[in-house]
Amino acid sequence: MNLADDPRWRRFNDRNFECPCCGQTFGGVFDFGFDHPDPWPHGNLRDTDKDTLVVGEHKLSSDLCVFDGGYYIRCTLPLPILGSDQTFSYGVWGSVKDENYDAYISAWQKDDYSGFPGCFAWLMNDLPGWPSEDWLPCDLETGESSDRPLLWVHEDKHPLATAQREGITFDRLLDLYAAAGTDIRPHLADA
Repeated sequence: MNLADDPRWRRFNDRNFECPCCGQTFGGVFDFGFDHPDPWPHGNLRDTDKDTLVVGEHKLSSDLCVFDGGYYIRCTLPLPILGSDQTFSYGVWGSVKDENYDAYISAWQKDDYSGFPGCFAWLMNDLPGWPSEDWLPCDLETGESSDRPLLWVHEDKHPLATAQREGITFDRLLDLYAAAGTDIRPHLADA
């Protein structure tokens, strides 16, 4: 199905559309990001007025995190939206080995990722709408120099890996927004 035929999709992407019940407007697909890896014990960076939250030897910035001997890189986990050319993404954290962290930092500082082939990482955020008992194994890949690295889930049978490979429907996207606390479905329904 081409989403252009779905009136909810058209309303969702029309910045001039106002919900009849509350006047809420939309501007299309918006992503969700996580401030820190789930195990980070020191609160949110966004709640401070600092670029880096430092507690002893523990450090958290918007892109990197180190604590309790763990090394974390902020990544993007993309999910293509079926029937459109758009992608919904989570801003998540991947846990990597210290040598991979150092190699990534070196490439990042040079703005040249040709020497960093990517690495194994664990997804370190629990994503609403994607239940999992454990951290998911992933591949961390670098893209364009200005982009955050991408995470690709390994477990072929996990629904998140399938969604990355095959895409999600608009209804599933709306369900994911609702699972994260932003239920916009009632605002897109026919009046």
